[in-house]
Amino acid sequence: MSTYRTHNPSTGETVAEYDGLADGDIDAVLTRVTEGYRSWSEVDPRERARILDAIADAFREHSDELAAAISEEMGKPTEEAAGEVELAASIYAWYAEHGPDLLQPESLDVAGARENTVTVEPVGPLVGVMPWNYPYYQVARFAAPNLMAGNTVVLKHASICAKSSALIEQVQREAGLPEDAYVNVFASSDQVAQMIADPRVQGVSLTGSEVAGAAVAEVAGKNLTKSVLELGGSDPLVVLDSDDVDALVDTVGRARLSNSGQACNSPKRMFVPDGIYDDFVSALTDLYGRIAVGPSDEDGTEMGPLSSEDARDTVVEQVRTAVEQGATLHVGGEALDRPGAYMAPAVLTDITEEMDVYHDEVFGPVAMIYRYTDLDDALRIANDTRFGLSGSVWGTDPEEAARVADRLDAGMVYVNEHGTTRAGLPFGGVRASGYGRELGRWGMGEFVNTKLRRVH
Repeated sequence: MSTYRTHNPSTGETVAEYDGLADGDIDAVLTRVTEGYRSWSEVDPRERARILDAIADAFREHSDELAAAISEEMGKPTEEAAGEVELAASIYAWYAEHGPDLLQPESLDVAGARENTVTVEPVGPLVGVMPWNYPYYQVARFAAPNLMAGNTVVLKHASICAKSSALIEQVQREAGLPEDAYVNVFASSDQVAQMIADPRVQGVSLTGSEVAGAAVAEVAGKNLTKSVLELGGSDPLVVLDSDDVDALVDTVGRARLSNSGQACNSPKRMFVPDGIYDDFVSALTDLYGRIAVGPSDEDGTEMGPLSSEDARDTVVEQVRTAVEQGATLHVGGEALDRPGAYMAPAVLTDITEEMDVYHDEVFGPVAMIYRYTDLDDALRIANDTRFGLSGSVWGTDPEEAARVADRLDAGMVYVNEHGTTRAGLPFGGVRASGYGRELGRWGMGEFVNTKLRRVH
C-alpha cells in the first residue's frame, strides 16, 4: 500500500497521512467505473452538461476551501490558488456550454450513398494520472471533456495532493455527478500500471515528468491502450525589441515566477538582443532581488515555497552546477535559511551548450537569459531542445513577431504573452513534451469513437 501525505512546504511540517489503495481493491474500483460507464454513457448529453455546469458552480462556491487545500499541500499563494480554482470552474463551464454541440453527428458530403454520418461516442473507463503543480486545473482539463463525452474516470493524483483530490471528488458528487462516474484513488505507480493493463480501461492521460510519461506509454503501448501525455518543457521567450524594458521585465519576470516557477510551460529561457540586453539583465536582477518570498497564506507574499524541500534542493543544485560549469549567477539561487521549501529566485546568464541547464528543464524560479546579435542564431538555440511545449515572441510589431513565432518548434506559440490558458484553446506539445491535446474541441476528441454510418 502506498502512503499519501500532506506536507506543508510553507512550514516544513507534515500535517496528515493517508492510507493508499489496497492491491485487492483494484478490481473493485475498475468494476465500479465499468458499471458506472454503462449508465453514465446513456445519460442525455444535455443532462451531462447540466451536471458539469453545476460542478463549475460548486467549485466557485467552495473556492476558499479548495484554495486553502492546495496552498497547504504544495505552497501555492492564496491568490494564485483562488485563481486556479476559478480556471478549473471555467473549464467545466465551457464544456457544459459547448459539449452537446461537439457531440452532434456530422453529415459528410461523399458520393455513392444515401447517407454518410459520423457519430461521436464515448469509449469507456479512463485512468488519469495528474501532477501536483496545478491540482485542480490539470484534473479539470482531463475530467471535464471526458465526463461530458460519457466516459468514466479513475483519478490518481500526486501523492502530496490527497486532500485536494478528495475535495474534487466530493465537490463533483455534491453537484450531482454519479459516484461511479468518477473515482479518486490513492494508488501507487505499480497499481496504476495494473489498471492501464486491464482490458476494461480504454485510455490513460498523464501529465508529469518524462520518466513517468515513458513508463505509462510503455504499459499503454503493450496493451494497445490509447494514451495522451503532457510532459515537461523548456520554453523559449524571444524578445525582438521593446519601447519599455522595465515594463517588459516586470511582465515576463513575474511570469517566470508564477507558481514558484513550477510550470511546464513557464518561460524558462529568455533570448534578448544586444541593444537592450544589459538593461534587461539589470532590471530582472533588481526585480528578483526584491521579490517577497514567504508563506503561501501570508499577505504580501509574491512567491511561495516550492512544493517540497526535495524539489527546492534539486533546483538549487541545478543552479550550483551551472555556476560550476561557467554560468554567471546575478542574484539568488540559494535555499533560504528557514523552515520550509524556500529559495531565492535566480538569474543566470552566459549559458553554453556544454552546461546541464542548457539541455535540462529547470522546474523552479530560475530565469536563464541568452544574449543574441543574430536572430537566426537565437532561434536555432531556442529550438535546440528535446522539448517542444510552447514559446513566445515579444516585440513592438505584432505581425513581425508572429512571423518569428511561426519559426518556433512547439505545440503552442504566443505573441506578447506567454502560456495563456483558456478552456477553448488546445493545449499540448511535441517531441519530449508529449503528444495529444487537451482543452477545446481537441480535448473532446482524444477519447471518443468517431463512428461512420454509411447508408446506400
